[in-house]
Amino acid sequence: MSVLGKTDVIFFKDRDLSKDKLSRIVDDALGKSDDGELFLEYCQSEAFAFDDGRLKTASYDTSQGFGIRSIAGETRGYAHSSELSEAAIKRAADTVRNVSADFNENIEDHPRATNQSLYTDENPMLGMSFSEKVKLLKDIDAYARDSDTRIKQVSASLSASWQAVQIIRPGGFRVADIRPLVRLNVSVVVGDGSKMESGGTGVGGRLAYDRYIATDNWKQQVDEALRIALVNLEATAAPAGEMDVVLGPGWPGVMLHEAVGHGLEGDFNRKETSTFTGLVGERVASKGVTVIDDGTIPDRRGSITVDDEGTPSKRNVLIEDGILVGYMQDRQNARLMGVPTTGNGRRQSYAHHPMPRMTNTYMLGGDCEPEEIIKSVKNGVYAVNFSGGQVDIVSGKFVFSASEAYLIEDGKIKNPVKGATLIGNGPDAMNKISMIGNDMKLDEGVGTCGKDGQGVPVGVGQPTLKMNGVTVGGTAV
Repeated sequence: MSVLGKTDVIFFKDRDLSKDKLSRIVDDALGKSDDGELFLEYCQSEAFAFDDGRLKTASYDTSQGFGIRSIAGETRGYAHSSELSEAAIKRAADTVRNVSADFNENIEDHPRATNQSLYTDENPMLGMSFSEKVKLLKDIDAYARDSDTRIKQVSASLSASWQAVQIIRPGGFRVADIRPLVRLNVSVVVGDGSKMESGGTGVGGRLAYDRYIATDNWKQQVDEALRIALVNLEATAAPAGEMDVVLGPGWPGVMLHEAVGHGLEGDFNRKETSTFTGLVGERVASKGVTVIDDGTIPDRRGSITVDDEGTPSKRNVLIEDGILVGYMQDRQNARLMGVPTTGNGRRQSYAHHPMPRMTNTYMLGGDCEPEEIIKSVKNGVYAVNFSGGQVDIVSGKFVFSASEAYLIEDGKIKNPVKGATLIGNGPDAMNKISMIGNDMKLDEGVGTCGKDGQGVPVGVGQPTLKMNGVTVGGTAV
């Protein structure tokens, strides 16, 4: 059965809902608007947390609802409810009907049909029993505690969701998607005398649990969490000042996501509140820097077969060889800016309206060996992982905290340091990139992006990078 057929069973079998009646409601409510849609959602989720040697929490939730949106120019009307019934949808449709275009000249074409299939539509929660999930977390806890006598605390969590959506547009156009998502996280606390440090890691994607419950795979996560914790246990205070910085591959791409990616979202640029506004066709990064947002990578956390407006996801080049090529767009902002939509209209749930959001955002690799990049640094910092940061979209200014970093002296990686923060400006930082590694890597599948109170799963990635003259905030006296 097709994905559309499976969602028909979810939304229309044994419910007071009819496809034909809903289409008529949508046609009537949105007939005088520039654009809009009815978004149906059904979602199951579960989460298990194991801490202090016991199962701390176990939850299972089901949610459902709809949102209906009408757009006229820059005006948007949105109504939603957790009641999936014809009466509730009709009441909401009557509300948004008041948002109508004067001449209805700018009505959007429907998204093109797609046959792409990027991930399984099977429910990942059905592949393991409750006892098997608890046993997995117990095994992780026992393995970790047996790995090193310095381990004082172990935390492990397992979660999954299965989201089915259907989007109905005027004229009877319907598109659907079924999106699985799983995640495994492990963190440990180690101690040596009075000194305590922690380390954590995670992995996930749009898959079943199988890949992550294989013994070798979860042991790898435990070993990595322990390695990070022991590195932090030996770390000394980070120096401060302006210096060369080398960023490791993979998860450090979160800085690219925050400092550059958000500034390339269409709504900020249409409203001229981004530091990248009006710069299409101009150089915004060093030569060799190519940044992609790609929602079509199979099984990735940030991938979507179609976005939440029904547009197929795409591989969008944002910056090519340092030149700004374009922005990420949803339908409304694309129409108002006179450019094609890019399949980046995303929402957290039926209770939220869609807006331009990233999927999997990464920088392509270059031709430098990572070892060559390290050797080129006289004195600097090698930042392998980040724990978080803040960005101002308007100015592009950012502050990011490194959770794993090392000193570089005379081209060699030295002792680990803690308390290192990278301070700068997104466009300025992109122009400070002087070497690009050939080891491009995507993150392990744990990213969640926040914007305007909404969170959506995303991916990040990059190769090893060298940035010249970056301001580093440290704690060394």
